[in-house]
Amino acid sequence: MSTIFTKIIEREIPANIVYENDKVLAFKDINPQAPIHILVVPKKEIPTVNDIKAEDRELIGEMYLAIGEITKELGVQEEGYRVITNCNQYGGQEVFHLHFHIMAGEPLGPMRAR
Repeated sequence: MSTIFTKIIEREIPANIVYENDKVLAFKDINPQAPIHILVVPKKEIPTVNDIKAEDRELIGEMYLAIGEITKELGVQEEGYRVITNCNQYGGQEVFHLHFHIMAGEPLGPMRAR
């Protein structure tokens, strides 16, 4: 599997990277849905939340630790932020490489408007 995120991880295409360690990469979304919109991606290719295995437990923890570091650096922890992941078609997933969205910088309102 090779997604656009894999190409960003491998530096085949550019991205505005805001965080990186040996397991996780985070970069600004190219089509932001909030003033601050960061994607947090594992370097390991995992297509969806449904594909997370027990052996990925530490990696998922690393992703959440990265979210904490990123939101602290951005200065949004006190005001608040939203972390979202989408899974498959009905969940709105467009890139089939697990990722978390960090959205912040304004009041985000309810989770889902009807």
